[in-house]
Amino acid sequence: MKKGYKQLLAEANAEVTAIEPVAALAFPQTDDVVLVDLRDPREREREGSIPGAFSCPRGMLEFWLDPESPYAKPIFAQPKRFVFFCASGWRSALAAKTAQDMGLEQVSHLAGGFTKWREAGGAVEAIQAKTRT
Repeated sequence: MKKGYKQLLAEANAEVTAIEPVAALAFPQTDDVVLVDLRDPREREREGSIPGAFSCPRGMLEFWLDPESPYAKPIFAQPKRFVFFCASGWRSALAAKTAQDMGLEQVSHLAGGFTKWREAGGAVEAIQAKTRT
């Protein structure tokens, strides 16, 4: 194996800014910041999410970011600061590096993820389960 997850995480964390949850507590009230929840829909339904966060499952990130993709999401074309988060900060570090590599300019991730957000007293909203067939 050429690179393991630990090396990939170290490289991502060396290139991407990590925001401490206490500092991020003010972000949901600002219009120039988009909090991006990378967790799976089932995680979001079970744990809740940060109020106002945009849901982008990690597996769709590259497709939703690329304006040439048929799955591109307009939110990523806006001149905003994007703060990615997952459960503990691993997926978000890798996602933030990927987003940065793809040309998103103002990118960071939430250190410690949603877990540390809750521990810091961050607000949590319940997520309704969608009917699956």
